[in-house]
Amino acid sequence: MSQHHGSCHCGAVQFDVELELLNLMTCNCSICGRTGAIMAFVPASKVTRTAADDAETDYQFGKMRIHHSFCRTCGVRTMGTGPGHDGQPWHMVNVRCLDGVDVHSLTITQKYDGRAV
Repeated sequence: MSQHHGSCHCGAVQFDVELELLNLMTCNCSICGRTGAIMAFVPASKVTRTAADDAETDYQFGKMRIHHSFCRTCGVRTMGTGPGHDGQPWHMVNVRCLDGVDVHSLTITQKYDGRAV
């Protein structure tokens, strides 16, 4: 596992995450299709938020199971949070928000058809 630092555009939302840039996913649902996130799924225990919690706000839609967090100032969606298949909390980290990651060199291995859900 590698340690990465991530943030929104203005830097108000910051976090550290331990993950490998493997098994990355894109989704074509109504929100992901518009925001263009490239997602890596990690247990919540692998993410440490390093900025004030009040820098983020939350958006939910549909079944209201996933919390889509984004910066109150610049609007960048850094991650989502929800229950994993095992019932434990997980984070969907937007790897576009990780420092030093060349997203053009990444391999997307999963394409989720969120429109069909």
